[in-house]
Amino acid sequence: MAFYSEDEQTEDYLFKIVLIGDSAVGKSNLLARFARDEFYPNSKSTIGVEFQTQKMDINGKEVKAQIWDTAGQERFRAVTSAYYRGAVGALLVYDISRRQTFDSIGRWLNELHTHSDMNVVTILVGNKSDLKDAREVTTAEGKALAEAQGLFFMETSALDSSNVSAAFQTVVREIYNILSRKVMQSQELRKHDTVSLGNGKTVVIQGEGNREADVEPSKGWCCSS
Repeated sequence: MAFYSEDEQTEDYLFKIVLIGDSAVGKSNLLARFARDEFYPNSKSTIGVEFQTQKMDINGKEVKAQIWDTAGQERFRAVTSAYYRGAVGALLVYDISRRQTFDSIGRWLNELHTHSDMNVVTILVGNKSDLKDAREVTTAEGKALAEAQGLFFMETSALDSSNVSAAFQTVVREIYNILSRKVMQSQELRKHDTVSLGNGKTVVIQGEGNREADVEPSKGWCCSS
């Protein structure tokens, strides 16, 4: 998967992706590491909403991921709820060293489903995997929850960049694969669609040639550092 700077090309696809989860789980640093390869050890809680964009190439198609960082603090939830609309992907982040952030996952999933499409491609992200000695949530617990909810799963570290790009790429690639399958299904329908003409003859409408999409990755898989 190749990456492009903001100004190099015009994207073929634009996908809106939201980062959600409790405050101080590292959402902003995950985005900073992915979009700019930066890390802010003393970063403060995000106020309101901000977004970054990243371009990448998938199977020769240019994809632009517009990644929104929603504030995790409760008093901003009403402000940020509108930003779920139109999202096709989500990274649901918790801190492996703070169990209460893991216990909040169900509430965040409910909020995501309330304000967006039920079919949003979602990956559960256990962040701060570098804090091994302070771990309160095991990898097995994260993987089990992801499997139960039908989510992808990965543990990351924005500090040392472990699996950060892979987490975002997993979501973007799956969105692209789903879209590709829908396009191919539409083309198949057009191939078999017939139009009856007034003289009784039939014309078969041919669609464009199909392009094979990537194999869909199985959900519930786990990567940890």
